[in-house]
Amino acid sequence: MEDLLERLKTRFEKNMNRHKGLEWDNVQSKLNAAPEKLWSLNEMEKSGGEPDVVGFDEESGKYIFFDCSAESPKGRRSVCYDREALESRKKFKPENSAVDMAAEMGIELLNEDQYRALQELGDFDKKTSSWVQTPADIRRLGGALFCDFRFEHVFLYHNGAESYYAARGFRGSLKV
Repeated sequence: MEDLLERLKTRFEKNMNRHKGLEWDNVQSKLNAAPEKLWSLNEMEKSGGEPDVVGFDEESGKYIFFDCSAESPKGRRSVCYDREALESRKKFKPENSAVDMAAEMGIELLNEDQYRALQELGDFDKKTSSWVQTPADIRRLGGALFCDFRFEHVFLYHNGAESYYAARGFRGSLKV
């Protein structure tokens, strides 16, 4: 995990605009006290997410990490939205779903507000798209939501939850 900590520190120092006023030593102290969170960050890293600190939650006293890769993480693409969608496919099933993968990694899918906040820190998903948390009333009707960044604007779209595309994955968040 020393290699992961070094990569996280380097990314933190290279992208200070994402976490103004925060100090790496404080982040590392939290990480050292939470090995299960380090495991989740390693899973984010291994799948191409390039996790970085994007804020601090005063209420919980935790640092917030988002996937900050330029495009939707490569190791998390070509997935449908959730288990129900995966099981509903009769042919050409993807290997997994975004919700299941996130749960296995110990992270959560970004919601629409988090996705928009991420875009304030840079330009992400200019060629890909990312599933985002979908309200129950939309999901109950078979739909799911995803976002991307085109024409200097964040777009929120809908699709059948069972759909999957090579350029659509998901971004996650983790509090430490």
